[in-house]
Amino acid sequence: MVVEDLVKAFPAKGGHLTAVDHINFTIKQGEVVAFLGPNGAGKTTTIDMLLGITDPTSGRVELMGRNAEEGARSGRVSAVQQTRGLLDNFTVHETLRVIGSTFKLPRSRIDEQMRVWELEDFASRKVGKCSGGQQQRLRFALAMLPDPDLLVLDEPTMGLDVDGRRHFWAQMHKAADDGRTIIFATHYIAEADEFADRVILINHGRIIADGPIAEIRASVSGSTVTVVWPDVDPATLDRLPYVNHYDIKSDTVTFTTDDSDELVRHLLNHTEAHDVLVARTTLEDAFLSLTSESIDRAESAS
Repeated sequence: MVVEDLVKAFPAKGGHLTAVDHINFTIKQGEVVAFLGPNGAGKTTTIDMLLGITDPTSGRVELMGRNAEEGARSGRVSAVQQTRGLLDNFTVHETLRVIGSTFKLPRSRIDEQMRVWELEDFASRKVGKCSGGQQQRLRFALAMLPDPDLLVLDEPTMGLDVDGRRHFWAQMHKAADDGRTIIFATHYIAEADEFADRVILINHGRIIADGPIAEIRASVSGSTVTVVWPDVDPATLDRLPYVNHYDIKSDTVTFTTDDSDELVRHLLNHTEAHDVLVARTTLEDAFLSLTSESIDRAESAS
């Protein structure tokens, strides 16, 4: 997959809204790539353009050596999207049988996916009567039915309970081990950290980081220091030495720093902070730092 200078702008009051802003990347066969970003970052719009569902304002997508629409129709690509693709009046089994017939698949393949995704107990239920989690499992079965080379997943675990998520990722690990390329959009940092080989971090429609997870972590130097500091004033935090970035949640403050020893010494000797914890930088720390930097840059440019 090759994406070159991709842009998507929508009409808006007084001009236009740029949802995807000149992004570029290449994904090789067998990679497992997470599009990670907050809600509204541009992940779903990007996915829709990769699949030929939405035309870009400008730029190019090459999928399986073809344009996006032709590549998506090649039979080698499957997608799981957040809401599309199911007919409420069909039963679960009818849905699989109809889609299976378009690929001329044997009944054994349909039965296999019924078992893998644990659909047998509600196979005769109308799709419209299924829960959100059951519908999502059906989408997974439909995506895997034709044995695709490329899986494109948009927030795949939305609506699933803990067991459902665990089962889904176990199956995706098997799919990756078989050499499939997997691209998934998520705002769950833990999912990207655990499953992806590579993360493309998107915010405000722009790619702000792209690389292996270890590399993304390393891009935010130093360590994190977490303290309990009730009712601290942000102005006080702004004046602290040795701090690259901070995040406040209730009575807890998390700092990123290049010199954790000096920061801890200062906090304990000169502030009311207590219960100090020092840890290496995580993907969440990198995510918070990089998205904060991208917001600062956007505000400076406006």
